[in-house]
Amino acid sequence: MKHRLWWLTAFTALWCVAIVTRLYSLQVVRHDFFSNRAERQQQSVVEIDPPRGTIYDARGRVLAVSVEVDSAFAVPREIQEPEVVAAALADLLHRSPHPLAKKLQGDGEFTWLERKLDPPVADALRALSLPGIHFLKEYKRYYPQGSLAASVLGFVGLDNQGLAGLEFQYDSLVAGKRGERTVLRDARRSTVASPTLPSSAAEPGRDLHLTLDASLQHIAEVELERAVTSNRARAGSIVLLDPRNGAVLAMASYPSFDPNRFTEFPAQHRKNLAVVHSFEPGSTFKVVTFASALDANLIDPNDVVDCGMGGITLRSARIHDYKPFGLLSFREVLAKSSNVGTIRVVQRIPRQDFYDDVLHFGFGRLTGIDLPGENPGILRPVEKWSALAPVYISFGQGIAATALQMTNAFSVIANGGALYRPYIVEAVGSGDELERLHAEPEVVAHPISPSTALQLERMMEAVVAVGGTGKAARIDGYRVAGKTGTAQTAEPGKGYSAHRRIPNFVGFAPARDPRITALVVIDSPTAGLVGGGSVAAPVFSRVVGRALSYLGIPPDSESSTWALDLAANPAPCGPQEIAPCSS
Repeated sequence: MKHRLWWLTAFTALWCVAIVTRLYSLQVVRHDFFSNRAERQQQSVVEIDPPRGTIYDARGRVLAVSVEVDSAFAVPREIQEPEVVAAALADLLHRSPHPLAKKLQGDGEFTWLERKLDPPVADALRALSLPGIHFLKEYKRYYPQGSLAASVLGFVGLDNQGLAGLEFQYDSLVAGKRGERTVLRDARRSTVASPTLPSSAAEPGRDLHLTLDASLQHIAEVELERAVTSNRARAGSIVLLDPRNGAVLAMASYPSFDPNRFTEFPAQHRKNLAVVHSFEPGSTFKVVTFASALDANLIDPNDVVDCGMGGITLRSARIHDYKPFGLLSFREVLAKSSNVGTIRVVQRIPRQDFYDDVLHFGFGRLTGIDLPGENPGILRPVEKWSALAPVYISFGQGIAATALQMTNAFSVIANGGALYRPYIVEAVGSGDELERLHAEPEVVAHPISPSTALQLERMMEAVVAVGGTGKAARIDGYRVAGKTGTAQTAEPGKGYSAHRRIPNFVGFAPARDPRITALVVIDSPTAGLVGGGSVAAPVFSRVVGRALSYLGIPPDSESSTWALDLAANPAPCGPQEIAPCSS
């Protein structure tokens, strides 16, 4: 018995020493290791996405807002029957049950099921009360106007990152700053927030206040879709600018998309054609040629020139008009859009001077608008011009411009000679922290003098008068100045297409006190007529006419009959002229 007792005592002593040694190792030697491990198991840091700033139109209407929604995730270790749970989830999430079941297997701590659920789906999923399925709150970008101004606004990805348009351009301001919260997990693996644990609040993003008006945008988009579909065209764009400061009033592209479901649309539909697509403008560019010559006093609007009865041969190249013209005044050359007459104009301008004037109108370079992906267009350096390059450029071939560039260039004439940097965000922030970005319009250049701008405005009124190519752009009650264009489409390696045309019309109204400069571009109509005067000009009339009425701009006095009076009673053009001019 004594022997056995001795062994029992020795064993107990050794056992106690072992326990003490182990406890010393755990609590002293490896204290930091196990303390950190316990902390990692019991605590977790949850990133909190902030709400993005709201985007408002010019009248304070919401175009984009962040709303709080549920995101669903699973804890696989809590799910005993993954196949059953997957079958219940599959229909709601529109997913295949088999790969879903594989995600739910194992002893993992976290796996996403679906982020930023629509509220009805989240409610139906929560009602199932499935084991291991949990929810957390996130913010989802919502566009209450649907597709309105979609290509301008852009869209946001699941990670709250702006991916296109203003959402991308101003992401650093709109996105806000993520917050962090440390939470405890209890024995049931539920999360509990504690005020004693470190945390940082999410900072909401700053709001954007646009110059774009939702009502004008709606008018432009409705008329653009109507024009593209009725003419069976490929695409189209419309731009409305305030010529007094460069503010964008509307910017429409078609085809379009719904930014709430942007993944369901092809990438081509998500492009803002007004800033990313360049085209050869054709005859609308003749106004720039005339501006260059008039500003240098190289022509007089009343001078008469021989238009060669429809054609001219230069260096063995034969260039034609769309119809035969004989003797025309330069005013009539612009009104009737004679290529030959325009060539006679550019032949009087030195090459370098012509290039510099085109450059000063903003062609061949970015306008600097606060939108991503802008195309600078094409204007080759004068050193690389061929002998006939000025001739073709004079009537809009061999040069490419975006819809925005063309609209901004014509605003120079509308405002009396200033080229402004166009913009679309007026202010950032809200309340006392509202920061105005454009208290004063930014002048980029002064391409022409006020007197030249006035002469051109009068000449462009004649384009829209009876006998001019743009008579379909007339707006009852208002004087309109503008120019038509029917551009040929260049095909790489093949020259100009025999079938594709890009009819366009650009102008401003009221002509004597311009408040809107607008451009309509219709790409490749196939339903009959393809001229700018017949396809694009009527769209301009409808859009700008409705816009003037919406903005409350009063009609010109006795202007409803000005076009007819102009044809019957021509008046000379000049800086002091008060009546519309014609031949």
